[in-house]
Amino acid sequence: MQDNVLLIERKDQFYILTINRPDALNALNNDVFHALDTFFTRLYKDYTIKGIVITGSGSKAFVAGADIKEFASLDETQGRMLSKKGQDILFKIERFHVPVIAAVNGFALGGGCELAMACHMRVAGNHAKFGQPEVNLGLVPGYGGSQRLIQLIGKGRALELLLTADMIDATTAHQSGLVNHMVEPGQEVNKSLEILSKIATKGPLAVSQCIGLVNAYYDKDVDGFEQEYNDFGSTLGSEDAKEGARAFVEKRKPEFKAQ
Repeated sequence: MQDNVLLIERKDQFYILTINRPDALNALNNDVFHALDTFFTRLYKDYTIKGIVITGSGSKAFVAGADIKEFASLDETQGRMLSKKGQDILFKIERFHVPVIAAVNGFALGGGCELAMACHMRVAGNHAKFGQPEVNLGLVPGYGGSQRLIQLIGKGRALELLLTADMIDATTAHQSGLVNHMVEPGQEVNKSLEILSKIATKGPLAVSQCIGLVNAYYDKDVDGFEQEYNDFGSTLGSEDAKEGARAFVEKRKPEFKAQ
């Protein structure tokens, strides 16, 4: 296994994860996926952290795609297994209990676009490029790109990107809803931390359950409305909600403890 493919920095209540394969434009390979899987598994339900930023090493690419060299010798069964493994890891990010923001500092293509879309929000430098170019290789997206792209930009726009393999710039991505914020190059992580710092002042259990409720909308096996009234009840009965009410009445900032 290659070392240091994922640089992990703790910054106060937050983590900054940097995919560190600049010579390969930070392409996703088995080592990167393993490192991401290990990190998100280890910190699941750890409320001492308030948010995570994922970015890429260097200034050219967030993640320029999957490492195609790893595909060359795979058969159909192995291809299914690779896709399922990648999807499972990105689901861990999408379902993580604190917000995860993709700080897109360059190309986000193929698997890189899929990773960015699995994050809860996306902040892009104004030089960033997005795309799902798999059809150029006679392939379809394998890590959830065909599904999340529709959720974020709609059926017509998603089909055009998937079928033409065109890249779009950050302005177009922002206008279409793929990107939440567009910033000057080099400010992607700072803007992401600014957003996370605001969220960090809110009730952590409520933040976690809001993430779950939004995800429930897209889960065919979950009744989102039912989950909402259940989650409303559980948050209303929490110590955090009682603290929030006291702080409101006393006109002070609440001190939430994820309880």
